[in-house]
Amino acid sequence: MTVAYLSLGSNLGDRKAQLQEAVRLLQANPAISNVKMSSVYETAPVGYLDQGAFLNLAVRLETSLSPLELLDACQGIEQTLQRERLVRWGPRTVDLDILLYGQEQLVTEKLTIPHPRMSERAFVLVPLRELLPSLAITEELETQEIQLWKAYSSVTAFLMDEN
Repeated sequence: MTVAYLSLGSNLGDRKAQLQEAVRLLQANPAISNVKMSSVYETAPVGYLDQGAFLNLAVRLETSLSPLELLDACQGIEQTLQRERLVRWGPRTVDLDILLYGQEQLVTEKLTIPHPRMSERAFVLVPLRELLPSLAITEELETQEIQLWKAYSSVTAFLMDEN
């Protein structure tokens, strides 16, 4: 089993419900176990600014999937939750990005690990730091617009939250 870290985000529809369903679908995959998550953060959009705020969180999981199989699983969840790729960095029901996969470094047409832009994005690094406390974040990122939306005691508490 390999430890992997993902970033999840949503800014269309019921953002929290989209994230909850994405986490449920990750947990339902028989090749994924020991799912843990960060708090949920609300963040301003990056790149394409003419859209609503995002809810973001990070997930730590263990998997027997290869990096490309994990990518396929993540993209399958995005399709299940009706993600449409109309505008680069545009609005989305849900986005799942692989940040880290063990100690692996990978560059293919489909996937780059570690995620190539994660070090530039507070909405990725701040939640990820909850799961990887040794992660360093620059002062510049600390000033990006990100705020704690809600902390949960466990994945189960997050999945059961109906508020």
